[in-house]
Amino acid sequence: MKKFDLIDDFLKFIDKSPVSYQAVDNLSQKLIDSGFEKLDKGEKWNLRHSGKYFIINNDSSIIAFRIGKINSDFKFHIIGSHSDSPGFRVKPKSIMEVDRNYIKLNTEVYGGPILSTWFDRPLSLAGRVLIKGDQKPITRLINIDRDLLIIPNLAIHMNREVNNGYTFNAQKDTLPLLSLMQEEADENFLHRLISEEIKIDQDQILDFDLYLYVREKASILGYNSEFISAGRLDNLAMAHSSINALIDSGESESTNIVIVTDNEEVGSMSRQGADSPMIRDTLERISICINGEREDFYRAISKSFMISADMAHALHPNYAEKADPTNYPIINKGPVIKLAASKAYTSDGYSSAVYKQLCDNAGVPCQEFTNRSDLRGGSTIGPITSKHLDIAAVDIGNPMLAMHSVRELGGVDDHYYIYKSFIEFFK
Repeated sequence: MKKFDLIDDFLKFIDKSPVSYQAVDNLSQKLIDSGFEKLDKGEKWNLRHSGKYFIINNDSSIIAFRIGKINSDFKFHIIGSHSDSPGFRVKPKSIMEVDRNYIKLNTEVYGGPILSTWFDRPLSLAGRVLIKGDQKPITRLINIDRDLLIIPNLAIHMNREVNNGYTFNAQKDTLPLLSLMQEEADENFLHRLISEEIKIDQDQILDFDLYLYVREKASILGYNSEFISAGRLDNLAMAHSSINALIDSGESESTNIVIVTDNEEVGSMSRQGADSPMIRDTLERISICINGEREDFYRAISKSFMISADMAHALHPNYAEKADPTNYPIINKGPVIKLAASKAYTSDGYSSAVYKQLCDNAGVPCQEFTNRSDLRGGSTIGPITSKHLDIAAVDIGNPMLAMHSVRELGGVDDHYYIYKSFIEFFK
């Protein structure tokens, strides 16, 4: 795929993927359009050489794979990322009245968002709704595609400390305004809104998983149109580039796999998260379907390699002192290998060398990142996956600014660079 075709596709994907459920649904549709077959985890798998498949776990994680050569050198080439981003989850019994004048929603913080960036912006709701079925609940995805909510700031005249390090209270300060009171605001108020949106009877609604999202569209900006400004770059940028690389790379000696898990921002401890049996079970099942012996799975793992792909911190022009003195990535200078003595990242000398060689072969520049020695950094699904798989792995990502803001900033060239490195890996 050419650079600007890839970027245009990415911006559209971001805008259509307000939360993890929609992101996975859009990735699955892209795979189906490219000839991939959806598998049911509860059915027998009949995998074939060069076959293209995917599974979805609990509506918000996806594993897509392309079977490679079936021989004694059977192995996996894996790219892992995640589908979720920090934000706000709507609580059950969420409708709150304020002095019979306003209606607001009761929400809780999901992950580690920069709270101040969510204020005074048009917001809406997206996620999934569970409705009554014949034998079990039926899932319906929902995206209320209009400006619906807002979290209004308190005027500076009533909060003189707002520019001096004010501490926001997640139960008080960040609850979004939904409406003025015009009727009794019981829990049916939200259920009525949902039922109108997905066109079902209100009494059919059993439950929901709803999240706030910001309505502003992704955009390109900068003097040379060099920046991508969008929400959820962390980590939909890696999910998008890896899935496109899997589709575009064609057949390979290895069995190529893309994993996009949910709940990384809250520790990955869910059935659809990286800290679950999902990844290992899927790899083992593929191996047994192809080779018929569990021993072949362990042999394949020993020869396999994984790229844990999550966004990285670029040198900030206003806070250069926050970067390591010698290992600071720059936007549009190429993908970043992330290293940490604490093993918060999986990269070591060997795995870093593998990725450097991939970039060199692809004609892509490559950078390195470490935190300042006196600052604690984040982590990724890389170390979590390593708990379950004895596999060589590297942590990489594209450099960006404003990570976990509602509006993050990345590079146009970097998105294309990392896509090219993934193509090389899968080839």
